[in-house]
Amino acid sequence: MKVSVFAWRLLRDRLPTKTNLVRRGMINAEIAGCVAGCGHDKSASHLFLHCVSFGPLWGHIRSWIGVSSVEPNDICEHFFQFIHCTSHSRTCRSFLQLVWLLCVLVVWNERNNRIFNNIQTTIEQLLEKVKFHSLWWLKANNATIVHVTQMWWSDPMLCLGIG
Repeated sequence: MKVSVFAWRLLRDRLPTKTNLVRRGMINAEIAGCVAGCGHDKSASHLFLHCVSFGPLWGHIRSWIGVSSVEPNDICEHFFQFIHCTSHSRTCRSFLQLVWLLCVLVVWNERNNRIFNNIQTTIEQLLEKVKFHSLWWLKANNATIVHVTQMWWSDPMLCLGIG
């Protein structure tokens, strides 16, 4: 439920990003820069898609699942394109939706860790979190997923029988 609410808020630009907080008059525009220090205003599209610290995660994710696509500029377009980038199989779309949601949640949590805990994680570690959490979630919700972690790390689509 928490992830669904987070995704709903993200896709409707309702997250408390610095850009949204400035627009609502809650913080000054002078402190609205990106948490990664790249100098851009921190909007949702910047944070999740274009930031030099977090944007490369999508390339790693696409490489891991074996798909390619062009990055849209808009977060809603990105979501739609990502979950429809392969076949029209319902299983595949469900898996890609799970991966997309985990990616944005991992980035948001990393953003919070950088702001509130002064902890930075590498892009490779963020990718590992997405891999681990996707396997963990699928195993928890589907008893027939019995593949070893190493196989999941290299080819999740094959493990799910959709690759």
